[in-house]
Amino acid sequence: MKFIIFALLFSFSPFLQVKASTPKSVTCTRTEYREEYIPGTKSSPGYVKSYEIDVIIPCEGERAQKIDENDCSEGSVIGGILGAGIALSSSRGKDRFWAVPAGGTAGALIGCQVDGG
Repeated sequence: MKFIIFALLFSFSPFLQVKASTPKSVTCTRTEYREEYIPGTKSSPGYVKSYEIDVIIPCEGERAQKIDENDCSEGSVIGGILGAGIALSSSRGKDRFWAVPAGGTAGALIGCQVDGG
């Protein structure tokens, strides 16, 4: 019986997650045309100096995708343990066979929502 309880307890532990990301060194630029007036004097008239510069702007891919990085693994583990414990303490006999996994699952779902998932 203890083995089953420990097996259920550790079955709610989160698996290792490998997070791969795209390189962040990609930059997007836009060329802007600019003019600057250089004032003159009576003997040397003023003129307009024109030039182009590259301006860094946010890339369209970053603006278009919004990544949800909410991780509720801690809350689901704690909620699963609490739910299984409450179900274990409130059930008797053969009812523990289904009450503990059901309580653990319900606790994991509630814990995930409480944790912000």
